[in-house]
Amino acid sequence: MLTGTCLCGSVAYEAEGTIDRIVHCHCPTCRKTHGTAFSSVAAVPRETFRWTRGAEHLGAFESSPGKVRHFCSKCGSHIMAERASQPVVLLRLGCLDTEIRRIPQLHIWRSQSAPWYDPKESWPELPAGTA
Repeated sequence: MLTGTCLCGSVAYEAEGTIDRIVHCHCPTCRKTHGTAFSSVAAVPRETFRWTRGAEHLGAFESSPGKVRHFCSKCGSHIMAERASQPVVLLRLGCLDTEIRRIPQLHIWRSQSAPWYDPKESWPELPAGTA
């Protein structure tokens, strides 16, 4: 079982199944939506996904024709995206509470990525709270 929550904890979900692949999307829409260099997502079967808390706090935005992004209207966390015609929904992995192990990953829309970030480069790492 996969579970996730928004930053403030008002909205929660669960989905049965496993994550087979993580996709890091570098398109301008994902970058602007999340305020980051890319968005990390994973698909789960639509029929196994359900909101378990706080559906009344959900906001939604159609970011491109047919694609709806769902977010917490209290804290702004983007939680899930979907296309009604697709058999899967896309979990925003930053809101996933279930620990997942290292699995296959890929980058998409690299042709439109932020010029200040290249996933091929290695940068120094600092412990939490030292930046």
